[in-house]
Amino acid sequence: MTELIAVIDGSIYSESVCDHAAWAARSGGRSVAVVHVLGRRDVSSEPVNLSGSIGLGARTELLEELAELDANKARLALKRGRAILDGARDRLEAAGVSQVSTRLRHGELVETVAEFEEDAQLIVIGKRGEAADFTSGHLGSNLERVVRATHKQVLVAARSYRPIERALIAFDGGASANKAIDGIAGSSLFKDVECHLLTVGSDTSERRDELQQAAEQLRAAGLKVTEELAAGQPEAVIAAAAEDRAFDLLVMGAYGHSRIRNLIIGSTTTEMLRSCKTSVLLFR
Repeated sequence: MTELIAVIDGSIYSESVCDHAAWAARSGGRSVAVVHVLGRRDVSSEPVNLSGSIGLGARTELLEELAELDANKARLALKRGRAILDGARDRLEAAGVSQVSTRLRHGELVETVAEFEEDAQLIVIGKRGEAADFTSGHLGSNLERVVRATHKQVLVAARSYRPIERALIAFDGGASANKAIDGIAGSSLFKDVECHLLTVGSDTSERRDELQQAAEQLRAAGLKVTEELAAGQPEAVIAAAAEDRAFDLLVMGAYGHSRIRNLIIGSTTTEMLRSCKTSVLLFR
């Protein structure tokens, strides 16, 4: 079986990650590897400046206390991490996933995902993590790094899961969008999902031809598909369609341009992830 990686961190998004992973696993007969990564902030104290007038004996005693504190924090982080993974395994098994493994690691999330992703087809991760500022709408700090670093499909889970019955596919004719069409056509995930192809831009014959070809490719794969060409700004139109029509999943290509270009004019992918409350499946 092809393995699916579910990345959890103990945030409120972790349950949604498990539920989305269960849906994907059941659809494709996949095993699930649940990964939790302990970063530096989980196991160490804040650095302390000891360069002042503190005495040598007091300084030594303080260093010993800090070392003991770090050791206790590390033990608690491990215990908490195992509890998080055990809870995720129980949730997945209760949802009908028969093959679940758990992996607890120290280090950086991006490097850990890279370590495990070779045999995986799909990575599931929450839109935000424990350290995210929910009131400001900030995305999780690791999300873009993971998506940019991997060539696997990434399912970005919204705050809560709902059954995936209707999917909005944002299609612009670009390389990543065409890869998304190929991926959908060859995936078992969408066999029972109603797909709506949406292209946003001026109404030209070239754009209509590209849209029609994509729709025909999906229909040839046995999927139920409708298509639409709409005018307006892509970010606004796609976000409104996803929200107003209550789609369960948004599918789109991801980060088709360089980081430098994104710094100058912004990233459509990042804006869609930030503004849409819907879960998003990304292809690169």
